[in-house]
Amino acid sequence: MPPQDPEHFDGVRMAKLYGPKAPQGENLRWNEAAGQTDYSFGNQFVMEPMDEQHCQVLNVWTPGLDDAKRPVFVWIHGGGFSSGSGHDLPCYEGRALAEYGDIVVVNLNHRLNALGYLDLSGLGGKYAESVNLGMQDIVKALEWVKKNISKFGGDPSRVTIAGQSGGGGKVTALLAMPSAKGLFSGAVIQSGSAFHFSDPALSQKFGLDFVKEVGEDKLATASYDELIAAERRASVRFAKESGMKQGRGAFIEGPVVDGKIITSQPFETAAPEESKDVPLLIGSNFNEFSFNVDSSLSEEKVLEMLTKRYGEEKAAAYAEAFKKDYPEMGAYNMVYMDDLFRPGAIQQASLKSQQGGAPAYVYLFNWRPQSNVLGASHGMELPFMFHNVALQREMTGASADAVKLQDTVADAWISFIKTGKPSAAGLPEWPAYDDADAPTMVIDNVSAVHNHLDDDIQKVLHAE
Repeated sequence: MPPQDPEHFDGVRMAKLYGPKAPQGENLRWNEAAGQTDYSFGNQFVMEPMDEQHCQVLNVWTPGLDDAKRPVFVWIHGGGFSSGSGHDLPCYEGRALAEYGDIVVVNLNHRLNALGYLDLSGLGGKYAESVNLGMQDIVKALEWVKKNISKFGGDPSRVTIAGQSGGGGKVTALLAMPSAKGLFSGAVIQSGSAFHFSDPALSQKFGLDFVKEVGEDKLATASYDELIAAERRASVRFAKESGMKQGRGAFIEGPVVDGKIITSQPFETAAPEESKDVPLLIGSNFNEFSFNVDSSLSEEKVLEMLTKRYGEEKAAAYAEAFKKDYPEMGAYNMVYMDDLFRPGAIQQASLKSQQGGAPAYVYLFNWRPQSNVLGASHGMELPFMFHNVALQREMTGASADAVKLQDTVADAWISFIKTGKPSAAGLPEWPAYDDADAPTMVIDNVSAVHNHLDDDIQKVLHAE
């Protein structure tokens, strides 16, 4: 069911521990027992308890319980739409960023997978708005922030929402939600610009199939395990009947453009009108889902690998374009360059620029740890913008250059949170995106703005 306001209480509650996360699988903990040895995140995740009844929680860090009216930064976790939590990475700890930037930091947990994104609206009646429940949870949390954050030294009129990976997808959805309008004044999308939301005809049909499996009379009482088992059975049958790819959660693990909660497919052909006046900071990392970069690859081996991936003609064109766009980079980078989030970030920024409202700023994070095995992989920017490289040292090494760069990156994010424009002493002037110059801030030990950074590569890989 849609989320409800929390009950009012008087007095003081102890808040020493993080609240439980939403029920989910352990799919972020890759392990040998599951045969997952060749694809591993570079992060050290925090193991947390799960609780279906008490997972809608948030955490607040503030430098002072006063009337300072500090800008507010609301972090929305990744893990797609099926897993994760507001504290499942050590670097999500908000104290450092709150103290360093003199801002209020908030993160939150919300319903996920079948509990958060099953579309039961096709049942009608009391289930008419049982769609996009995880997104409705986030809106409810933002309403709480607007109503209460002034008691924590925050300014409810200056709230920036941000998220990475699936969190970036959730920010994208919020930008197209009428119910979220006015609850935030800025938005950050980090490695999350590649989400296409579901069609209601598909999601409602699967929802009805799901109900047949679990029984409508048991929807409110079935255990989480029973719901997931029913989801799997429904997925198998739905895949066979529709001819679509089979897989657990293939039909419900994301938002739905239902026409009321989410009104449009955001950034497909236009930027959402609901957030026209909201400035955006959008970016990705150079390597993303490459977590075992082999810098010893010869150019001959690289071309062999690219040929298997793209075919001989396209591989040759890509290699030529890469050398033109990144002449200083070793050939091995061609194999590990991200081609998922970078094109999406460019598209989002372009459509935002064409809208003629608030600006968009684009970055490419290219800092790599000294071992270079992880590369600039998925999530590598997180310890830097949270000013917490020491808490995620298995990624950053907490090296001297990492410690130095975290000031620059955190300063840029804090500047955007406070002013709507990213800037820092360690960065050159950061121009807003426009199609004429297509500027990207490449963040590294020495950062620089590049116009039309990888146009040649994008034309080869995404030629119509």
